Amino acid sequence: MIELYHNDMSTCSKKVRLVLAEKALGWTGHHMDLRAGDTRTPDYIANFNPLGVVPTLVDDGTVIYESNVIMEYLDDAYSDKPLRPADPKERAKMRLWTKQLDEGVHAATGVISTCIAFRYQMFDGRSEADVRAFIDKIPDEARRERSHDMVFTGIESKHFAPAIHRFEKLFDDMESALQQSAWLTGETYSLADIAYTPYLTRFDHLKLLGALDKRPRLADWYQRVRARPSYQEALGKWFNPKYLTLMDEKGKEAWQKVREIIGAA
Repeated sequence: MIELYHNDMSTCSKKVRLVLAEKALGWTGHHMDLRAGDTRTPDYIANFNPLGVVPTLVDDGTVIYESNVIMEYLDDAYSDKPLRPADPKERAKMRLWTKQLDEGVHAATGVISTCIAFRYQMFDGRSEADVRAFIDKIPDEARRERSHDMVFTGIESKHFAPAIHRFEKLFDDMESALQQSAWLTGETYSLADIAYTPYLTRFDHLKLLGALDKRPRLADWYQRVRARPSYQEALGKWFNPKYLTLMDEKGKEAWQKVREIIGAA
């Protein structure tokens, strides 16, 4: 039996749900409320995920965490419909794509999402003093400083423009790859395409897809991944209306700033 500890709007949870949907695997879900601290409980950290994040997969009693690891595990354990390229060179390309996520892309997504929209959730029912106290509990000093800056200065944060620039490079790289083939690693839809679908979706929800105006192949790729049945099953039916409304409103307000940053580059 497959169990998944996940969150509806988590980009990393979406990746794993997409793999499960593409493989038509049944699973039991445990939805974790990140704002309520469900992943920070001693039990969850001790028994499921020492990092205190989602997703975590439990397959027949074996606990597996880190979304990229989970994706490859599922492709190994349930190989009837492979999602990794058969060609070793293309498989290496796939891993280079997924590796980037852990080397800055995922962190940049968090910066952009927090600076534009999620910072407002921090103040829902909390005073400024409460928010500062909450952030002060973050044990890592660098992360604590970054959180203070993002939450209290928003899109004027010193971390915001570099995060936008990181995605500009990513989008250029994806456009270039898609000039060579239908999918990111070749002519076959793979874990690389799955891995990046939630990140383009986040830009969509934040009303930042204007960044694709000069990248027609990437825009076409996004429409094709959205048209797959797995997209609705793994993403669409999990979209949280409260998040969508907030991201829509605040994303529209931030677009001019994002355009200025892109233009300055």
